[in-house]
Amino acid sequence: MATTHQPPETTESRPTVLTRAGADNISPDNDNDNIRDVGDSEVDDKICDAFSFGEMRGTGQKDGIQRLASHANDAFEHGNRSVVTTEVIENVGGTAAGGDDGDGTVQYKVYKRRWFGLAQLTLLNIIVSWDWLTFSPVSQYAAAYYGRSESDINWFSTAFLFAFIVSSPLTIYMLHWGPKPSIMTAAVFTILGNIVRVAGSHSRGGGIYGVAMFGQILIGLAQPFVLSAPTRFSDQWFTDSGRVAATALPSLANPLGAALGELIVPFLATNPAEVSNAVIYVTIISIVVSLPAFFIPASPPSPPGPSGTVPKASLRDSLSLLKSLEIWLILIPFSIYVGFFNSISSLLNQILLPYGFSSDDAGLAGAVLIVVGLVASAITSPILDRTKAFLPAVKVAVPIIALAYLAFIFVPPTRSLAAPYAVLAIEGAASFSLVPVALELLCEFGHPMSPEVTATIAWAGGQLCGGIFIIISDALKAPPDADPPANLNRALIFTAVLSLVVAPLPICLGLFGRGDKVVLRRLRNESSDNGEDTSPTPAAATEV
Repeated sequence: MATTHQPPETTESRPTVLTRAGADNISPDNDNDNIRDVGDSEVDDKICDAFSFGEMRGTGQKDGIQRLASHANDAFEHGNRSVVTTEVIENVGGTAAGGDDGDGTVQYKVYKRRWFGLAQLTLLNIIVSWDWLTFSPVSQYAAAYYGRSESDINWFSTAFLFAFIVSSPLTIYMLHWGPKPSIMTAAVFTILGNIVRVAGSHSRGGGIYGVAMFGQILIGLAQPFVLSAPTRFSDQWFTDSGRVAATALPSLANPLGAALGELIVPFLATNPAEVSNAVIYVTIISIVVSLPAFFIPASPPSPPGPSGTVPKASLRDSLSLLKSLEIWLILIPFSIYVGFFNSISSLLNQILLPYGFSSDDAGLAGAVLIVVGLVASAITSPILDRTKAFLPAVKVAVPIIALAYLAFIFVPPTRSLAAPYAVLAIEGAASFSLVPVALELLCEFGHPMSPEVTATIAWAGGQLCGGIFIIISDALKAPPDADPPANLNRALIFTAVLSLVVAPLPICLGLFGRGDKVVLRRLRNESSDNGEDTSPTPAAATEV
């Protein structure tokens, strides 16, 4: 029987797998010295000669070599006796950035508890976005209830979006240390903001505009803490075979909340006096949804893969990584298109009402925009998770988004429900499919920058643009004596023109001799650390 020994402690963990080069020397009398780093080599058939089928299966050990059951294909074919080379362990000795099994080895694992955290992050994104659109879908009733103009009611949305910018720096700092503190902070701001809004809206006879606005701003401060968290959460808890979907779910929950606001609020407030009831109902839901945030797990005991053990760049170093042209070719159009989504969602009622549509019609149109988008993203995200075809997806989606905004100019004058539903469905499908892909591309291009940096900057840009676009659109509103009165045709033209202007930017990715700049760095790092080819089919970690 060969003796085993403990690998020495090192300050830097290195993933190791069995290699073809070392297979010639492997025998039952060898020890752990036969395990060394590899690039893209495979395990030689001789491994099967050295170790029996039963000993190599599952989590069993032989001569100090431990393999992870879910990291490899355990179906050892007796015909070809092949072993998949994704059996990753880390010889770190003592403590490490992962789960120590007691003998100095660290296993990559994913945990079922991650779904609880992901569900809570998703629900918070839904309710924060619903809070955002509490007033816009019934802007005419809210204006009467608070004794203000519709332009003043638009500031509920605008102030909410601008508040994102204020708390973004703190968001980046908190997410750098993990998603849980950020998620709890969002829950606190959401609860406080809703309570303050109720204080300004408790009377059916009329509300206090300033108090309600202060509550709206508090909720706006909560948004970056959850909207910027999905990429950080998925990086911490999920393998690269599931990150796009894990990022998509909470990220797209934000517009789902907007859809719920567009759809449900018009039924809660059918006259000015009922605005108070709508605020109270939304507050109750917000508090119930926010409370579980304090009980989610903070971090996994073991990392899901090699990227979980790679130290993230410091915040100072991350700023230098932002100089990459490729990052900005994604950031700029992302911010513009998110901004237009925010402004269209906020103003859809005012866009359609002058042409004879009702508030319910506008709410349904907004719901179509978002629900179709969510369905499209649910279809595309798993496919892109497997294929990693991020760049082609971006280059296809962006022109569709720009052309849909161009087509929307001609929609309100048709006075037909089919037209806005059709165009907004196309807009939603392309836009929502783009969101998680763009966020993941930013993480890949910025690696080893911590994911929250690019995510927060991207969303902050979108919120800033959204607030600015609402102000510009309000300024472009036609006068009361126009035909039809107070229409937003000029605002739609502005939207279409700017959308078309920025569309070529992401299409230029990888062109003009910069093909080497669009490498998926994080994926390449994980694949090489696993001893695999840099193919789009990574190994899965053990689920516990």
